[in-house]
Amino acid sequence: MNNIKNLKMYTGCLIVVDMVKGFVDQGVLHDPKIGDIIPRQIELIKEAKNAGKLIIFIKDTHTEDSVEHGRFPDKHCLKGTPECELVEPFQDFENDEDTISIEKNSTCFMEAPDFRTLMELQVLLTEFEIIGCCTDICVVNGAIALANYLDQWNRKHHIIVHEDAIATYAEDARKNYVDAAKWLMEQQGIQLVKKKAA
Repeated sequence: MNNIKNLKMYTGCLIVVDMVKGFVDQGVLHDPKIGDIIPRQIELIKEAKNAGKLIIFIKDTHTEDSVEHGRFPDKHCLKGTPECELVEPFQDFENDEDTISIEKNSTCFMEAPDFRTLMELQVLLTEFEIIGCCTDICVVNGAIALANYLDQWNRKHHIIVHEDAIATYAEDARKNYVDAAKWLMEQQGIQLVKKKAA
């Protein structure tokens, strides 16, 4: 993992949530349909890189005894397995300059110790863009927690979630949860946007 302390200072970042093999390619919670958003995500990653923004890859990573398994009964994204790796299209970006990968052991990237340290150090960050999965769990939990954290420390911010670059597993069956997640984010002042049609 990149050394957080050696990163330059940024004013904007793109947070890519849990685009790991365990949700897209393999494992008990994977859904190949999540892969449909990858082309749009790659566009946004390239745009962020060209704009000099920090790219943050969040990787769901659990141990056998992770407490989360008690709520999500099927063990997933176990540390040391391919499920914790970024999906293939993103692996070329992972070791680039201006890119950092952070593991999390919960449904909220804000609670990952390395992410919190990053936010404490990157005091100039005001623009946050979020893409990834799962919309109704890790995206919404992370986005709202990030907004609350920044509010607590009186840090001005603008948080955007790209609605055409987020997805969840079994999305059709979870539509009520997905709709609720989007509503909650908007209710908290998080902006949901889509790419304009050509």
